[in-house]
Amino acid sequence: MTTNFSEDQVGQRIEAMRRRPQRFRDERVTMAHGAGGKASRALVEGLVVPLLANPALEQLSDAGLFTAGGARLAMTTDAFVVRPIRFPGGSIGELAVNGTVNDLAVSGARPVAMSAALVLEEGLAADVLEAEVSAMADAARAADVSVVTGDTKVVERGKCDSLYVVTTGVGLLENDLTLAPALVRPGDKVLLSGTVGDHGVAIMLARGDLDIVADVSSDTQPLWSLAAALMSACGGGLRCMRDATRGGVATVLNEIAMAAEVGIVLEESRVPVRPEVVGAGEILGIDPLYVANEGKLVAFVAPELADAALEAMRALPSGAAAAIVGEVREEPPGRVLGRTTFGGHRLIDMLVGDPLPRIC
Repeated sequence: MTTNFSEDQVGQRIEAMRRRPQRFRDERVTMAHGAGGKASRALVEGLVVPLLANPALEQLSDAGLFTAGGARLAMTTDAFVVRPIRFPGGSIGELAVNGTVNDLAVSGARPVAMSAALVLEEGLAADVLEAEVSAMADAARAADVSVVTGDTKVVERGKCDSLYVVTTGVGLLENDLTLAPALVRPGDKVLLSGTVGDHGVAIMLARGDLDIVADVSSDTQPLWSLAAALMSACGGGLRCMRDATRGGVATVLNEIAMAAEVGIVLEESRVPVRPEVVGAGEILGIDPLYVANEGKLVAFVAPELADAALEAMRALPSGAAAAIVGEVREEPPGRVLGRTTFGGHRLIDMLVGDPLPRIC
């Protein structure tokens, strides 16, 4: 017997499957599990979180929030395995600091201290190591954070690419603001702090595997000043912030849409993107919306405060190219639609696979 389903019924079935609790079904870990998209979500939500279950972890935010000794704190941890370790606009040492403080910043916490563990490959040149530790020191000073503890390990030659860095950061929540995807509501505006795709494309070009010449540098930079400016300008009208790293802006928007049960319409013509990134993306077959950034944030703001938020962002060098790029709608709940330059709409799903491995 053949069963015929209407388009709406098919859509409802797909949406029901999409919202089912994640289960990790893969027999082995693949590179896609580190890309920040659907496979990463299945790994974290379907395996890690159930085994380590606690209220702070289940928030699945950029940092865990908790109280200790009367202080409201945020903590985040990250690992950096970028290849190559030096690239236009930055290096693994700088990236490790900025990536850590930015997870705290978008959680509303002022970064105060961090740790850094170095995994070194046997044979690593001492001057290369010194350069990366110096880069970490410079980035920490720029972010006004101290590296207060750490560790070093050495592995056999060929067992890692020169150097990996593992960090943990602690930040102080100095105001009473609550930032959470669940607070996002229809009518809110979506703001982006600058051009997308710079970091991921810079890494791909630095590898030299492609015969492409383009002047693209990583956007790695600390975001606390930008986050603080938004909190000051918007107060409780600032609903949520995220830094668009692995999986890019598209994946961040999908995560927020699903968590808040809202629809998001992205005005693609308003998304700032460098022509060089567009060109490289076309050659590689990669949409810049899915490419990682290391110095850009996405903010959801009450509509009446959107202009004030934009002005506050543009007043800082890190937000000079900021733009209002979208709006939150009631429909379709849990989905992101892009309004194209031709006036039509396309579905913008979460990242699938790993088109740019080892970019952070």
